[in-house]
Amino acid sequence: MDQTKQVSISQLYPRLTVYSEENYRGARRIYTGNLGIRNLENILDGIESLRFFSTSSNATLVLFTGTRFRGNFRILRGNQNIADLDDYLAGRDVESLISTNQRLTLAQIRNIRNTGQLPSGYRLI
Repeated sequence: MDQTKQVSISQLYPRLTVYSEENYRGARRIYTGNLGIRNLENILDGIESLRFFSTSSNATLVLFTGTRFRGNFRILRGNQNIADLDDYLAGRDVESLISTNQRLTLAQIRNIRNTGQLPSGYRLI
């Protein structure tokens, strides 16, 4: 008799909490696991602040100046709290982001920027 069990894995980290207003105020949403948000304006009518938390020091948050992971970017490692995303990237707003528990390399991030494709196992929002 085959007693195969189906296992469901819930990825708790990283945990990305996004807010509709600066300074962690207003409406909020919480996302977990490896994901990319291709246009921050489509979430809560615009994300203005965020909290990024992980138990892994390899956790990576990548912020882009363009939608769909385009434009200039900034790589942040480990836990981050950003009270105001306006003008955060050298005077430009954050338009898209990647949140992951993995340590993304510069080459991987450039590939994502060039192709618009996330690595396998990532959710696209």
